[in-house]
Amino acid sequence: MSDTQPRPEERLLEAINAPRDLKALTIDQLKLLAQEIREQILAKASEHGGHLAPHLGVVELTLAIHYVFDTDQDRLIWDVGHQTYAHKLVTGRRERFHTIRRKDGLSGYPRRDESPYDPFGTGHSSTSISAALGMAVARDRQNQKHKVIAVIGDGAMTGGMAFEALAHAGHVDTDLLVILNDNKMSIAPNVGGLSSYLSRLITAGVYNRAREDIGSFVKRMLGPQFTKAAHRIEHTVKGLIMPGSLFQELGFRYIGPGDGHDIETLVGLLSNIKEFRGPVLFHCVTQKGKGYPYAEEDPLKYHGVNAFDIQTGQFRGPSQESRSVRVRSFTQAFVESLIEEAHQDSRIVGITAAMPTGTGLSEFEKVFPDRVFDVGICEQHAVTFAAGLAADGQKPVCAIYSTFFQRSFDQFVHDVCLQKLPVVFVLDRAGAVGEDSPTQQGAFDISFLRCIPDVAILVPRDDQDLAAMLHWSLKQPGPVVMRYARGQAPPIGAPGPRDITRGEILREGKDATLLAVGPVLSACLGAAEKLAADGLAVGVADARRVKPLDTELLDQLAGVPILTVEENTVVGGFGSAVIEHFEQDGRAHDVCIHRLGFPDRFIEHATRDEQMEEIGLTADGIYQSTRAFLGRQVSEPAQ
Repeated sequence: MSDTQPRPEERLLEAINAPRDLKALTIDQLKLLAQEIREQILAKASEHGGHLAPHLGVVELTLAIHYVFDTDQDRLIWDVGHQTYAHKLVTGRRERFHTIRRKDGLSGYPRRDESPYDPFGTGHSSTSISAALGMAVARDRQNQKHKVIAVIGDGAMTGGMAFEALAHAGHVDTDLLVILNDNKMSIAPNVGGLSSYLSRLITAGVYNRAREDIGSFVKRMLGPQFTKAAHRIEHTVKGLIMPGSLFQELGFRYIGPGDGHDIETLVGLLSNIKEFRGPVLFHCVTQKGKGYPYAEEDPLKYHGVNAFDIQTGQFRGPSQESRSVRVRSFTQAFVESLIEEAHQDSRIVGITAAMPTGTGLSEFEKVFPDRVFDVGICEQHAVTFAAGLAADGQKPVCAIYSTFFQRSFDQFVHDVCLQKLPVVFVLDRAGAVGEDSPTQQGAFDISFLRCIPDVAILVPRDDQDLAAMLHWSLKQPGPVVMRYARGQAPPIGAPGPRDITRGEILREGKDATLLAVGPVLSACLGAAEKLAADGLAVGVADARRVKPLDTELLDQLAGVPILTVEENTVVGGFGSAVIEHFEQDGRAHDVCIHRLGFPDRFIEHATRDEQMEEIGLTADGIYQSTRAFLGRQVSEPAQ
């Protein structure tokens, strides 16, 4: 027995400190290890929440890759990161696995600074093949021999960038293995021609091929020692070689589809594929949520979860006391308002990029099934598609997470704003989003959008503002962006009709004013109460709009120091816009301004509350910043 092989009384996972330790295990032990890994993933997700179903579906594939390849040298790139928990458990991070997605703990995504086994950081989808090809070319230029493997889901494969990379890789014709993990879903069920194509590959012509042809190919690939596996493949995997003409035309040798949960077959296949030269695409079929019945039955529900009971599958909901407080999330407020507007105007349609549930448009679709378009993980296409709809008289509402909207910047500028087309963009998850990677934080949209001409940018503070802003936006002749935070929409101010084209003073103050946009106004009001207890009369004002600014409100506030507050980076954000207004007005030296917002760095994963506390946007943080600012001798220009 080798030094790395566990004693019979030990759990197998406890002896796995690096991928090389897997190589001491038998195939049967790998199967037992897969069960242990699933137990670990379930235990962690049930306690703290996070992504679940996609991680469960890729356990055997992960083990087979590390078992066959030398990932101390070979490069293994995971697309997105929703498939990496098993990878983290066998690459030296088992002891810290309980910290995943928690403040100062492991990331839920691959990170170069976390482990040498994460050669490329990923968070947004469809990037793995491009990165892998770059690494393969770098290898060739340095006369090295290691392998490069990209694992990409069928949902991520719908992204145009993935096909750009496939086409380039076929042209370069270097050694590269792309493993297509096909579980028929990204987050929501996949849509479009590629999904249908992959389904046909799995279900079509293989059964018409002669059994002798299948058997001879299997023996050729796996060798005579795998005759049992060969027999099982013939009946359950639906064949190993399919035409795969799409991938072959792009220059790839297509292998598959293979059973992604048959670890014996996976090891045999990958061992042979390892010897191939040139670009290879291995089509591997897996089941999202594998091994946990509740996730197998409803992989969408269990894609990303809150804490839950493993035995019953029931999520741990809020207390009875918190349920009695009627507060809607911004997402709920958006979709309810959109449904109301759509009843009045048949031209309104909804567009999402593979996030119908997260953006709320799945609820809209229940009412208007023919008026929702899920374009897949294709944000660029979503924006120009919306532009085309608007150009011919429709009223598209394009709902995309803030972080993903970054990918469509060119289309937003060139195809929408330049032509002044009436598209309404709804940016969900703007600001701090919590436990996800820095790749997912919506920290930059105000800064990169407000520099574009002919666009209005609105930030609702609560659900009433959101409804009024959506109503107004749908009547505008040009593009409008409405961005809102993840989570609850705190009721701020009295109910009733609101003029969202103007800012609003919520609290008067003679010593200073907290001028903010969005739900952070709730924290500003709390800070003002604390300051009042110290004898400081600090006002609170809601600007509502980042572009165009309510200049009358700004001029009204100019007599006292102003602290701008925003859930966006301070670099080029709302506070910068306020400073620019006074500078253009020739009063930069007369108005004292201090900006509060996200610092000029990426925001690490933690809970949303922890993030807001860390960057000083809680009531106490704003109180402390205001006290410090007002304690200075202010005789300098706006800063």
